[in-house]
Amino acid sequence: MISRIRRINAFIRLGQFIGDAVNEETIGEWVAAAKSRNNWFTPANVRLSLNAIAEHYLNEEKLKTWADSYPEPAQSRKIGVVMAGNIPAVGFHDALCVLVSGHTLLAKPSSDDPLLIRALLHQLIEIEPEFKEYIQFVERLNDSDAYIATGSDNTARYFHYYFAKKPNIIRKNRTSVAALTGNETREELRALATDILQYFGLGCRNVSKVFVPSGYDFTGFYQAIEEMTDDYVNHHKYFNNYEYNKSIYLVNRIAHSDNGFLLATESEALVSPISVLHYQPYDSVEELKALLRESEEKIQCVVARPELHLPEVLPFGAAQAPGLSDYADGIDTMAFLSEIA
Repeated sequence: MISRIRRINAFIRLGQFIGDAVNEETIGEWVAAAKSRNNWFTPANVRLSLNAIAEHYLNEEKLKTWADSYPEPAQSRKIGVVMAGNIPAVGFHDALCVLVSGHTLLAKPSSDDPLLIRALLHQLIEIEPEFKEYIQFVERLNDSDAYIATGSDNTARYFHYYFAKKPNIIRKNRTSVAALTGNETREELRALATDILQYFGLGCRNVSKVFVPSGYDFTGFYQAIEEMTDDYVNHHKYFNNYEYNKSIYLVNRIAHSDNGFLLATESEALVSPISVLHYQPYDSVEELKALLRESEEKIQCVVARPELHLPEVLPFGAAQAPGLSDYADGIDTMAFLSEIA
């Protein structure tokens, strides 16, 4: 097994590689390849994701502190990882966890994001050649000793059926929400829009619903995000979704607000379609807390002002900046990997 310090140092150097302007040509090739495979992966979003990985996951101090808080597993195992592909390189955190733990990664990338994960891990092997024995890209996971799988609620049932006999983490659909007081500043509303729209709203950490005080007026919110118009009007896949959803609301006479690229409609549903923000009024903080408790198993994170005194909230604009310990579905992946017999 590669020593822990060498494993960690290799990832630190990968973060330095991503951030070094000398490697711009290589990073540019990754960005172009990802865009050619998936039109949702705009160059700006791919670079945003790669830079976030370098800053939040591969920072030397953060990475060492995080890794050192878990014991080494008793034995190296083969961990099959079914990766998501909804936002660029979203499967990287699972790969990081498996490899830092000292296990062998059997990676099955999503068909929506097959290139970035390969590029990152091939670069890791260039940095630390011994990782070549610990990284495999596979179509089938039969040889795995344990599994980590991310998918929809429907695919989760499939995963539970096929992976039930071995240790596993199986993740389902989740989304994120915001709670507003009505007193948010223009800057906070602009940051909230980032939580909603970054990566076109495709991530589980994207806010798809806001809880608002009864009688809330969206005018100030729309004014605060007017400068974002071109980014979304000029992306054909996103704007096609907007026009389709708008036509459904108009034909069915469903009440909604509209600023030309983002629709807002009242709904109790947590998950909203692309280009749509759901909202639900509340009359008291107690009612708001009750609404959040009812859905806590489906919520990845909550953004709100501290004055609401909600548990474990993030500030506006922080939803898509998870740290190493911000595990999907709230399941500690590193603890799972440390304890595999």
